[in-house]
Amino acid sequence: MQIVGCDFHPRWQQVSFLDQETGEYREAKLVNGDGEAERFYRSLSPGALVGIESCGNAQWFIDLLSSLGHTVWVGDAAKIRASYVRKQKTDRRDADHILKLLVEDRFPRLWTPSAEQRDLRQLLIHRHKLVEIRTRVKNGLQHLAMNRGVQKQSRLWSVRGRAELEKLPLEGWSARRREDLLELMKGLDRQIKELDEAVVQAAREDAKAELLMSQPGVGPITAMAFVLTIGDVSRFEYSGKVASYLGLIPSEYTSGGKRKLGATSKQGNRFMRQLLVEAAQTACRLDEGFRKQYQARCHHKPKAVAKVAAARRLAVRLYWMLRLNKRYPEIAHIESSSGVPLAIHGRDVE
Repeated sequence: MQIVGCDFHPRWQQVSFLDQETGEYREAKLVNGDGEAERFYRSLSPGALVGIESCGNAQWFIDLLSSLGHTVWVGDAAKIRASYVRKQKTDRRDADHILKLLVEDRFPRLWTPSAEQRDLRQLLIHRHKLVEIRTRVKNGLQHLAMNRGVQKQSRLWSVRGRAELEKLPLEGWSARRREDLLELMKGLDRQIKELDEAVVQAAREDAKAELLMSQPGVGPITAMAFVLTIGDVSRFEYSGKVASYLGLIPSEYTSGGKRKLGATSKQGNRFMRQLLVEAAQTACRLDEGFRKQYQARCHHKPKAVAKVAAARRLAVRLYWMLRLNKRYPEIAHIESSSGVPLAIHGRDVE
């Protein structure tokens, strides 16, 4: 079998090659832009194993290797680096180290989404970015209104508030700014509405997302994002790994019998955490179990901490809904029943 350890960069890549049948080993620095890298991989026998670290802007390279019939493993960059003890870091050493991990079957392989899942992720990301831009536009309009003594907060976007905003006595570039921002917001509203409809349609056609939407507070966007982020739910043995994967567990420093917990680790998908916190606040209003636990925690913890805790609980519940294929309120009944603990491999899970 032919194995390649690849230290990938946007312009070029360093590779270490090993043919296990012949024992041939060689190193090479390949330029991506002039076709040198493609020619190298075309010269390999179909079915070669190529390992790379997870990085941005490498999808074209992964697609190229797949089209040539090679197997591509994407590894956790942090774990790969942590397994390398030497202080000297070079591209040649990195490629050799990746090759060594592949040969010794210690490569920390990551789950990778399908092409359809990647495309749906782009839909959610595009909508999220447009919403962020619209928020900045609204903040600019709020600034203009407040400078003229108009303090309506969210009511500024009602029909009456918009009419009052358009009638403000502004002159010169202030008036020009108001007109441009209103025009921008109008276009953004139209685009975001189209994307919202696309997300709703995609969620209705996805059985897993439709299952998650039975939970109060979880809409099409949160459901689709959770399904696309978690992927194959069976790769998580228990719910604590999901919470860790999403960055919803506290950072910890335990040594010498002393345990110190800090703020949440915030590792993983920031967009997913934001959606879970927003959905958890809605769930606390609509779901009695969430509301009671949230209110009890608010008595001795800051509200921000209580919100994150509710988000973690929501992530755990969504995980079990997918794992057990149970809808709400059946999954809530199972959670509350002491006679039916949620457990896998002897681990009791909240």
